[in-house]
Amino acid sequence: MPDAPVYKRVLLKISGEGFCPEGGFGIEGDQLEEIARECVDVCKMGVQLAVVVGGGNFIRGATFAETGHIPRATADYMGMLATVINALALQETMEKFGQPTRVQSAISVHSVAEPFIRRRAVRHLEKGRAVILAAGTGNPFFTTDTCAALRATEIQADVLLKATKVDGVYSADPKKDPKAKLYREISYEQVHRDQLRVMDLTAITLCMERKIPLVVFNLKTPGNIARVVRGEPVGTKIVPSEK
Repeated sequence: MPDAPVYKRVLLKISGEGFCPEGGFGIEGDQLEEIARECVDVCKMGVQLAVVVGGGNFIRGATFAETGHIPRATADYMGMLATVINALALQETMEKFGQPTRVQSAISVHSVAEPFIRRRAVRHLEKGRAVILAAGTGNPFFTTDTCAALRATEIQADVLLKATKVDGVYSADPKKDPKAKLYREISYEQVHRDQLRVMDLTAITLCMERKIPLVVFNLKTPGNIARVVRGEPVGTKIVPSEK
């Protein structure tokens, strides 16, 4: 496989659960350092890296709104603050490993992060700085997956990478159906048609309309981020239809 990256500018979406063991809570040091090292390795390849972080390791707005019996909008803002915590942790760890990094937030937390400004984000990338994008879109009722699709569009990323806890996109839930098939490459149209659980509908629609390739892969397999960036057959690649 080639050592050189096949993408110049990448938007990486990392779920909050990536920062702790499965079923855990908060940030676990070893998990954080592993993610940071892999992100730094990608930057060293000459790739312009932007990262959108989730906050599910602390709180999920939709779930907490139901279990906590508070308004969904408030719960979602709490989730945005959780992503800021993850972003700051990732920034400090990446910089410990020598990679200049900036955090940009979609909500105002000026003491710890810049506001998200598209032109400034692109300029950071061009200067070799990694950019970590926190607080989702800054609006309740939108997921961080939708934020990832939106930011990938805004910064004109070559690809959107969704780092998750499964090996890719399956025809069915592999935990429930032993015959579930792992797709290596499928179209957005098939994702819609078969109602495959990849990202929320808003995110998938935006990627499809803007013709942004999406790769879904397992974050917990060491070295996977770099493998995807090098174009190795890891996870599932979702591509726009040629029509």
